[in-house]
Amino acid sequence: MKIIRYADSAGKVGYASEQADGSALVIYGDILAEYTVTGDKADIKKRLAPLVPSMIWCIGLNYKHHARETGSEIPQYPVLFAKSPSALQNPEDPILIPIHLKSDKVDFECELAVVIGKACKNVRREQALDYVLGYTCANDISARDWQIERGGTQWCRGKTFDTFAPLGPALVTSDDIPEPHSLRIQTILNGKSMQDWNTNDMIFDIPTLIEFLSGSTTLLPGTVILTGTPQGVGLARKPPVWLKAGDRISVVIEKIGTLSNPVSEEAL
Repeated sequence: MKIIRYADSAGKVGYASEQADGSALVIYGDILAEYTVTGDKADIKKRLAPLVPSMIWCIGLNYKHHARETGSEIPQYPVLFAKSPSALQNPEDPILIPIHLKSDKVDFECELAVVIGKACKNVRREQALDYVLGYTCANDISARDWQIERGGTQWCRGKTFDTFAPLGPALVTSDDIPEPHSLRIQTILNGKSMQDWNTNDMIFDIPTLIEFLSGSTTLLPGTVILTGTPQGVGLARKPPVWLKAGDRISVVIEKIGTLSNPVSEEAL
């Protein structure tokens, strides 16, 4: 099932089940607990990110070819960083180039996002997928100057500016994606393909990531895990390709859909 989050014509936020014909049926209840799909058509004025995350955990250097293009060794353990939930952005809303804390090197990273559906701690990898509600598209927007040059060896400053975590366009429940490690994943910038690979290139698969992240640590319902990006990021290109105002950037993942955002500058 494809679950969407939306605002109706009165501004009320709700959830709906997207149908094959493009319509959507209202969902009553909590998608992280108990919910029911009704027969009522949803009045969708604006599509929103499919959930407001309780936490956003991110994995760096998790595709073999991406690690090679950055000149990095294959990591022994998952490389972990975080984004603030305040970095969340909706489909079709703008990614904002930072102006107040200025960045001239804003990059894109298409990623498969995992949504945890129920609290878990110390999960064994064999049971890990039992805790997954579903999957969505993510764009791990990254200010490389703040990530690499000015971040004091920590990545969070360059990764967690407002609008730097677009999610969407829908959350596809795990029963519709029983094998998340064989999905085509792409980034399209202004109509040009920049990244085009497959999730089978992950170094650490999703059960391994959940086992690692839940070790001595509770993952709350609504936790979103960004699982890494394939090769082709702007940083690694010659010359580098940075996002600029007026661009349109899209993440496309097989069986999920297209997450698309325009790019603008932060208001002064």
